Amino acid sequence: MTIVLIAALLYLVATGMLVRTLARESAATGAAWAAPAVIATILHGIAHLLAWRDLGGADLHFFSALSLVGLGMAVATLLFGLRGRTAALGVVVFPLATASLLVYALTGHHDPEGLDWRLQLHAGFALLAYATLAIAALLALMLGAQERALRRREFHRWLRALPPLTELETLLFRTITVGFVLLTATLLTGVLFVHDFFAQHLIHKSVLSVLSWLVFGALLFGRWRYGWRGPPAVRWTLAAMVLLVLAFFGSKFVLELVLQRPR
Repeated sequence: MTIVLIAALLYLVATGMLVRTLARESAATGAAWAAPAVIATILHGIAHLLAWRDLGGADLHFFSALSLVGLGMAVATLLFGLRGRTAALGVVVFPLATASLLVYALTGHHDPEGLDWRLQLHAGFALLAYATLAIAALLALMLGAQERALRRREFHRWLRALPPLTELETLLFRTITVGFVLLTATLLTGVLFVHDFFAQHLIHKSVLSVLSWLVFGALLFGRWRYGWRGPPAVRWTLAAMVLLVLAFFGSKFVLELVLQRPR
C-alpha cells in the first residue's frame, strides 16, 4: 500500500507541476513534471507485479484492468508529452491513473484466472489497445475544443498550451492507427486463442469490439481516401471509443460485478 500511496502522490505532484507550467509558460515546454510522472508509472507497475507475485498469477479483474489501462495511458502521455506540447494530456490522464490505482488497491485483489500465455497475450493486446485509443479519444476532445474555439474566434489562453491544429490532428490519426493495429491483434488473438469466442456470455463484448474496429477502420480509410478531418473525425473517434468502452469495461462490469462471473 505504501508503494501505491507514493505513486498516487507523485502522479498528483506531476499534475500540479503541469498545471503550473501551462499557466506560467502558456505551453508545456518545461519537462520538470516528467520526473515524478516517470517514477509514479514505475511504482504503478511494480504495485501490480507485487500483487501478482503474491497471488501467483496475473489479476485481470475489472479494477485491476482499469488500473492497468490507467498505467498505459500515463506511459503514453509521458511519451507524447516529452516529444511535443501534448503534455497537457497529463492534466487529465495522471489524475485518472491515480484514481484507478487507488480504487484497485482499496477493492482488494482477486484470484488469478490461470490464463496461459496465449490468453495473456490476448489480454495484453486488449489493454494496450484500450489505453492507446483512450488517448486518441482525449486528443479528439482536445481537437474538437480547439476547432470550436477558433471557429468562434475565442482565443482562450489554454489554446496556447496545445499544439497547432494540424499537428494535433496528425498526432490523433497516428495514435488511432497504432490503436487500430493493437485492436486488430486483440480480435485476431481472441479468435485464435479464446475458447468459444462467440459464446453467449461473450457475444456482446465480441460484437461491440468488432463494431468499434469497423468504425475506427472506416475513419482511417476515410482519412486516407477522402481526407476526412475536423469535426467528422472527432465524432467518429468518440463513437468508436464509446463502443469500445461498452465492449471492454461494460461487459466486464456486468459479468464480474453484477453477475459475479469470473470472466
